[in-house]
Amino acid sequence: MVREHWHFTAPPFDGALEPATFYAGAPQIEALARLEWLLEQRQRFGLVVGAEGYGKSHLAAMAVRRLGGLGAEAVMLSLRGLAPGDWIALLLERLPLDPISRAEPLRLWQKLENRLRENTLMERPTALVFDDLDAAPQDAIDGILRLIGAAEPRYARTVVVAMVTPQGLPQLPDGIRQRAAVRIELAAWGTGDVQEFLAQALCRVGGVKDIFSADAVATLARFAGGVPRVVGQLARLALAAAAGDGLSQIDAGTVERAWRELAPSADSSAQPSGVDIAQNVRDTLDEATASNPRVRVVRRLWG
Repeated sequence: MVREHWHFTAPPFDGALEPATFYAGAPQIEALARLEWLLEQRQRFGLVVGAEGYGKSHLAAMAVRRLGGLGAEAVMLSLRGLAPGDWIALLLERLPLDPISRAEPLRLWQKLENRLRENTLMERPTALVFDDLDAAPQDAIDGILRLIGAAEPRYARTVVVAMVTPQGLPQLPDGIRQRAAVRIELAAWGTGDVQEFLAQALCRVGGVKDIFSADAVATLARFAGGVPRVVGQLARLALAAAAGDGLSQIDAGTVERAWRELAPSADSSAQPSGVDIAQNVRDTLDEATASNPRVRVVRRLWG
């Protein structure tokens, strides 16, 4: 019903981490520029710090594409939920080893070092992008510490980028935190970035860029606190609510109603922090779906 009402070719805010859905707001542009500097200046390690919902995983995927476009052999690995001993095997799976190298009866770490040395000899950088570093098993932490701290020539063209939350940063060893050549703090989007993100997402699926009125954009940016994930969730619900009401444009009242459905306990007169918003949405969305029939109806419109 929603897609038919707005004449979309696909859902505009489905949360997919695809290149086409990435929006480079001011914080993302700055982060990617600093990661490029990291590679160009042959620095070994950079940290990207951002709260839940600030788009670290999407940024990590785009960093792989950007650094790969600069000539690096770039791969990404999420460390969340891995069992001890799994990280290096999964990392090797992502590296383009030839069949002979994969079949060699060597320890996994030696295979990784051989690939890094091969790239160094070919004057080709290796960019290893790790998401969820603060959720990594201890052996992965130890391995990454070796990658960024070892002085052997084989590591000379290796750059490591890691994503971490502010809450997880103090839990990392001093050796990791102190070796970061750059530490990039992801900030929330401003109203201008929210407006551009909405317009880009809507136009990508054949919609009209001003479906959200100026007041609706400002209200959405305020309620979401500029948190990218929450912006997308709230926009998605607002589209569904407006379609259910037969509206041709989304106004501020519709956004506020969608916000109350997304986070029923929120106070619309206050502006909580981005961290509070993301936590509130994560804690209440499933509960609200189970207890609030109106939310179930809105969600079914996308089916």
